[in-house]
Amino acid sequence: MSGRTIVLAAGGTGGHLFPAEALAREMLERGHRLVLVTDRRGAGHSHTLANLETHIVRAGTLAGSVGKKIGGLTNVVAGVFQARALLPRLQPHAVVGFGGYPSLPTMLAAARLGTPATIHEQNAVLGRVNRLLAPRVKAIALSFARTERLDGKDRAGAVVTGNPVRPDVLRYRDRPYRGPDAAGPIRLLVFGGSQGANVFSSVVPAALGALDEPLRKRLQVVQQCRIEDLDVVRRAYADAGVAADLGTFFDDLPNRMAEAHLVIARAGASTVFELAAMGRPALLVPYPHATDDHQTANANAFSETGAGWTIQQSSFGSADLFGRLNALLAVPHYLEQAAAAAKRFGVPDAASRLADLVESLAGTNGESAGQRFAQGAAA
Repeated sequence: MSGRTIVLAAGGTGGHLFPAEALAREMLERGHRLVLVTDRRGAGHSHTLANLETHIVRAGTLAGSVGKKIGGLTNVVAGVFQARALLPRLQPHAVVGFGGYPSLPTMLAAARLGTPATIHEQNAVLGRVNRLLAPRVKAIALSFARTERLDGKDRAGAVVTGNPVRPDVLRYRDRPYRGPDAAGPIRLLVFGGSQGANVFSSVVPAALGALDEPLRKRLQVVQQCRIEDLDVVRRAYADAGVAADLGTFFDDLPNRMAEAHLVIARAGASTVFELAAMGRPALLVPYPHATDDHQTANANAFSETGAGWTIQQSSFGSADLFGRLNALLAVPHYLEQAAAAAKRFGVPDAASRLADLVESLAGTNGESAGQRFAQGAAA
């Protein structure tokens, strides 16, 4: 296939931008022209997306108070008009949306203009924007085989590609997992998103401090904390005699994930698929206020395969965590089994699968592209 022009509609959080970046890298390697259409937040992204031809259109959320909804709708309508003027100039062979409100104006404009379009859903629950767009696109790329809120009539155009992860993560896929030795160190990694999770700062040190002293002395904890929690968490670990490396951000997080015997984390789609790509077991505590409770669905999909364990935040107390950790750390074989299940759950070639789908769409007039791709994959 000769080079095609592909427009990526993405913005907002890293959860939407990371898979867009992975697809961009893959498509550039295949010789295609990539254009990013985003909002002002997305325009500040770094790495591969920062080097793409970029256009900004207005966008806004349709959630919140009545005033915010009206303001958001006004911005979306303005963004649709901007995108409708932009797309004919770009002449894309396909447009790919990654969910979130920043993608909405461009995807609506693409549907209106009849440009072949697909959406990628990162989570195990189809997001609100993608639910709105699903009937308007030619194909739907899913990260999870079981995705909630996907209507039966839209499922025919759905293809499971997985959720692309960063190359910095994939480079550790071949590092084997070995459970902690009987008397060796036990490495725990705790993180809760870009700024840490306050609940981890209060619960995890208390749970680890309750372990028997011989076990505590073997612990090597790496924990991401909010800046306001650092001093309190540091004192808690010092009082318990637990070695801890604390920070508000770790720029080498993939390496620390690869070194961990057990991870305690939230259950965003990127986190789940990065753990799976490496084959690392995890205790996942879904963020309870995530839209449509999608983190619980993500965590359950991961843990139901035996790759880890889901603990709702309402049950995530220091006593409960102490009991869980005491049982897991006493039998390293449980962790090794979970690590193997996590690796089986992973989709390391997700970026390639998604690129194949986009090429299928871009190389046709868009009719039944998702079905043709699915038939080819099945063959």
